[in-house]
Amino acid sequence: MMKILLIEWKSFARGDLKEALILEGHQLVLLPVSVSEENLNHSPELEERLSAVLHKEVPDLVFSVDYWPAVSIVCNREKVRYISWTYDNPHVMLYSRTVTHPCNVIFVFDQTLWRQFYEAGIRTVHYMPLAANTERLDAITAVMSSVPQFAYDVSFVGSLYLEKENHFDQMMSGLSEYTKGYLNALMAAQMKIQGYNFIEEALHSVVDELHRVYPIHGNDDGMETREYLYAQYIVNRRITGIERIDLLDAVAQRQTVDLFTHYRDFALPNLRNHGNVDYDTEMPNVFHCSKINLNISLRSIQSGIPLRAFDIMGSGGFLLSNFQADFLEHFVPGEDFVFYESKEDLVRKVGYYLNHEKERQAIARNGHDKIAREHTYRHRVREMLSLC
Repeated sequence: MMKILLIEWKSFARGDLKEALILEGHQLVLLPVSVSEENLNHSPELEERLSAVLHKEVPDLVFSVDYWPAVSIVCNREKVRYISWTYDNPHVMLYSRTVTHPCNVIFVFDQTLWRQFYEAGIRTVHYMPLAANTERLDAITAVMSSVPQFAYDVSFVGSLYLEKENHFDQMMSGLSEYTKGYLNALMAAQMKIQGYNFIEEALHSVVDELHRVYPIHGNDDGMETREYLYAQYIVNRRITGIERIDLLDAVAQRQTVDLFTHYRDFALPNLRNHGNVDYDTEMPNVFHCSKINLNISLRSIQSGIPLRAFDIMGSGGFLLSNFQADFLEHFVPGEDFVFYESKEDLVRKVGYYLNHEKERQAIARNGHDKIAREHTYRHRVREMLSLC
């Protein structure tokens, strides 16, 4: 048993992680962190609070969801192990020079991202896929699965990156016509390619203008390039939004699509926009009671399996996803989940699995059972702590 100081902020599945740590026999000390603190790579207030708790409680290690340089600074000074498990991608804090601190054991869910750090000689970063709490999800879906409001044919839960005052539109409004055309052509080309993202390397010729028109800044001590910031936080998000709308429209031309998103103003023929759903209480029922759940990954995620995919399978839902290479490390296509290779393939597979109920339900069961056997938060806690 270890005594673990958990940095607690409003991350997804924070309750699942806390429960897993406790069920694995560890003693938790909680340090709540406010929104203003969690977004800072250097916070004197947080560092002072953390130091005081470390001296008082003397934990074996500090744990956080996502990596926070301020925490690493203190842990490195106090010679305490710091474990972080990052589910956000992009997460610019990973490019702080503090990632090389010897106290760090940093886990990322994208093998391509991990490989980039490894090839740069950084050995504090490791690969660890995400997880789902099937016991909690089963309890929710067992009670609510018969509620009619959750009976859908094809569902998608996620952002369209169209919210008012989004970064892309603000940036584009001040750019030259040449740069606007360049970005539009670049995005159109990227949308035709899966498995490799070239946006960051293609921004070099225009990044000065992007920064002049719409300046954004990373870490104070960051190793990230300006190209990284504009590619991952602005351009790839817009590409993802365009792609999601295009795919949803293609499916909605043949089937009713139910969309759950923050942006309530979005509309398409044959698409029902329900607005946002609560992650902990409502989303599992959407996944469980939809015949088909779509995953259309954020383009910044190069090979990793998004949390959405784990939550869909963990809720007993049928997952139809774009191809992400890391799936093949853990799941069997056509047995645990199904992936599509193009818009045309997506439309075809939606039609096929809506008409082959027994096959669809068997795949959903297999996916759920594999999550329960191998990919819960308790599994991940054991795996992460075994490396410490």
